[in-house]
Amino acid sequence: MITKFLSKLKSILFKSKTSSEIALPKKNSLKSKKKSTKVSKTSKSKTKKDDSKKIEALKAIPGVGAKSAEAFYKAGFKTPKAITSAKDEELLAVPGVGINLVKKLKNFKS
Repeated sequence: MITKFLSKLKSILFKSKTSSEIALPKKNSLKSKKKSTKVSKTSKSKTKKDDSKKIEALKAIPGVGAKSAEAFYKAGFKTPKAITSAKDEELLAVPGVGINLVKKLKNFKS
């Protein structure tokens, strides 16, 4: 409840701050010019779809939910086999993974 209040307060404060500010033109110099590289929207959406499919595959493991599947994926465990074949220390290094989940994973592996 407090977090909702704080987020609303932040949004109100930042909206009023940005709407009252006037953007100043930037000076162009040879040093500050950078080449802009465009990334196509299709490649971004494709990788998001691929990532979500891989995270869904990780959620198929008993005891692994949405948060822990995402944490495993971000830690570099892209497949269920990578998780089940990992050492206990590697699994415990993932944020949000505790000893009970590691025990469940080891029992699942057997």
